[in-house]
Amino acid sequence: MEESTAAAVQELRARFAAGKTRPAEWRAEQLRGVLRMATEMEAEICDALHADLGKPKTEAHVHEISLVKSSCLFALKNLKKWMKPKKVHARLMTFPSTARIAKEPLGVVLVISAWNYPLLLSLDPVIGAIAAGNAVVLKPSEVAPATSSLLAELLPRYVDSTCIKVVEGGVPETTALLEQKWDKIFYTGNSKVGRIVMASAVKHLTPVVLELGGKCPVVVDSNVNIHVTAKRIAAGKWGCNNGQACIAPDFIITTESFAPKLLEALKKVLEKFYGKDPLLSADLSCVVNSNHFNRLLDLMDDEMVSNKIVFGGQRDEQKLKIAPTIFLDVPLDSAMMKEEIFGPLLPIITVDKIHESFGLINSMTKPLAAYLFTRDSKLQKQFESTISAGGMLLNDTSVHLTNPHLPFGGVGESGTGSYHGRFTFDAFSHGKAVLHRGFGGEAKARYPPYSSAKLKILKGALAGKLGAMIQAILGFPRGK
Repeated sequence: MEESTAAAVQELRARFAAGKTRPAEWRAEQLRGVLRMATEMEAEICDALHADLGKPKTEAHVHEISLVKSSCLFALKNLKKWMKPKKVHARLMTFPSTARIAKEPLGVVLVISAWNYPLLLSLDPVIGAIAAGNAVVLKPSEVAPATSSLLAELLPRYVDSTCIKVVEGGVPETTALLEQKWDKIFYTGNSKVGRIVMASAVKHLTPVVLELGGKCPVVVDSNVNIHVTAKRIAAGKWGCNNGQACIAPDFIITTESFAPKLLEALKKVLEKFYGKDPLLSADLSCVVNSNHFNRLLDLMDDEMVSNKIVFGGQRDEQKLKIAPTIFLDVPLDSAMMKEEIFGPLLPIITVDKIHESFGLINSMTKPLAAYLFTRDSKLQKQFESTISAGGMLLNDTSVHLTNPHLPFGGVGESGTGSYHGRFTFDAFSHGKAVLHRGFGGEAKARYPPYSSAKLKILKGALAGKLGAMIQAILGFPRGK
């Protein structure tokens, strides 16, 4: 397996070395191919996402297919601008000269995708890697086998398969891929595997982007529109793959006095969204497999929290469905509060004063996203300046990732590096510094034999003194 993997990578290196992926025309052609695939194969994609996750057609379109299309269109619109070298100021010390930053592709890159948004999280990084002019290997997640198989079947029909390849498989195939030398590895998934990816990359000094996760907090002040707040929390939690999303709200912090009102608002919204028996709702995704289902049951049935359920709790093992479940005042040392939930369980933590939530969040690892609901502008500013997170959203959840002008990525244990829009292009590019000089403007002071007069001019020039710079450019001290 490792030999065949190595041979495939060598083939890609040969294609890249031959310059196949560098022209703007080639890049645009591949992006248009991905766009056509997402457009022409919508029905097949929706079927695959439903087979893997029970994902409703609306979520498949809104959260995956439409975002892939938007990413392609945005890259096509801006490709030539992104590729164009950026002029920067040249210093007087190097007069006459020009300076620029030239974007060049890194080479042959590996994208390892996740199962929860198996189309979007596969193709969005690939789109940026193609736009940047790289040869690409995509490794879809084996946990979403229908989507993985579909990508392996469809992508070669729409893009140049000599430069863009899909490798399917599980741990052995991923291990074989990680043994190879890459020019960048882009991994989306959990921190445990993220550490394995980073350890493998170290062997070849390969740079990595790690899109991980964490416990994304939602702070809810009493000064809010409570109905809108409840809808937006519910949409970001259960309307995003039934909580199986890296930016889904992981827990709520609110005041003890406001918690009952918020809980009632959430109950009303959830009943409106999913009916009296959510397990029968076609609008609620299932849990991806029995392993994750049992993991979530262990969190729910933990004796520290099982008596804290105030809403939901229904489960159907045969259908792998768990209803939206809310807990109130779970202990901070419970398993539920020590790990990312990644499912339909939502604990509410109460504090006496809303400002106490900041210290609680900062006592944990830095999250991928942090959310605050309030009309209080001072509280908003304090939240932004006090809380460190990959991204932040005020008075909504999750939708910040739809803005291609914002970087999406983690900080600390929630990840390293960012992407989306121009940021994906930059993630797969090297900004090469280029300084262009002619043969005039000789500064004699820089050359041996050194002297006190030369040193004086150099010190002045390096300190930014105009007179010394002019002296250096004019060739002072003369005759030395």
